[in-house]
Amino acid sequence: MIIAVLGGAGYIGSHAVDQLIKKGYEVVVIDNLLTGHKEAVHEKARFYEGDIRDKVFMQSVFSKEKIEGVVHFSASSLVGESVEQPLKYFNNNVYGTQITLEVMKEFDVKYIVFSSTAATYGEPEDIPILETAKTLPKSPYGESKLMMEKMLYWCDVAYGIKSVALRYFNVAGAQLEAKIGEDHTPESHLVPIILQTALGQRKEITVFGDDYDTPDGTCIRDYVHVVDLCDAHILALEYLKAHNQSNVFNLGSSEGFSVKEMIDVARQVTEKEIPEKIGERRAGDPAVLVASSEKAQKVLGWQPQHTNVKTIMETAWKWHSTHPKGYDSK
Repeated sequence: MIIAVLGGAGYIGSHAVDQLIKKGYEVVVIDNLLTGHKEAVHEKARFYEGDIRDKVFMQSVFSKEKIEGVVHFSASSLVGESVEQPLKYFNNNVYGTQITLEVMKEFDVKYIVFSSTAATYGEPEDIPILETAKTLPKSPYGESKLMMEKMLYWCDVAYGIKSVALRYFNVAGAQLEAKIGEDHTPESHLVPIILQTALGQRKEITVFGDDYDTPDGTCIRDYVHVVDLCDAHILALEYLKAHNQSNVFNLGSSEGFSVKEMIDVARQVTEKEIPEKIGERRAGDPAVLVASSEKAQKVLGWQPQHTNVKTIMETAWKWHSTHPKGYDSK
């Protein structure tokens, strides 16, 4: 079975490609390399450089390859930037998905697994968050992802394109062999920022607010290992291949850790001081975001293997300490 991975040169996409190939799938990677890295593309994947918004390009790839399913990671994903540049997010995320679905319809591709986000929920009323919770995004990023989910729903109704939307919480860690890992410019994710501070690449880490209604005053988040996350994508693909109905699942560890706790874990793992300072709260940051992943475990049979936050940090540190400049370290 040939799977097209959109955004397969990015952090999560490259890990998904690696695991798909290990499972015996043929993989076609489509990426415009705006945020992805050519070096992250698996040597056994067939790589096409281009933008999913370019319909002629997408048609050319689908005409060359007998694609049977799509795993969609291509999206702009910075919450703050989305507030400043909402049109960029609707164009890249929503319009890119529209073109993808148009081409899937044209070539009779019936399965898509979609990278959604916990940002679709906004400020949750109940913790842990269930898939039945209200979806009230607080940013154009979250709104764009929710719009993409709705597009998938209506394309199922109209064309029979079956989909699974996976709403992630905080993804962290790296491939256990540390050949691929997390490398963003600019970096906005907590774990790599902590580890860049441990490497001396940052003077200190800023903790955005210590007056939240949490035990230590800092925001609490749910961390899921990138390898476990990608396992869920493959299970979702197999769920669709088995002619199941379209669905939505949360992916998280069902356990929350505060920013200060994550910094303390990193100090244990790296044996570095990691200076910190307290900054002002960021607009739109909920105090607590923790998922219930019970549905994914029951329906997909998802059994995350790397749930210990120290293990997640250790695999991330193995990547960052051996690739201090990311993919430019070679």
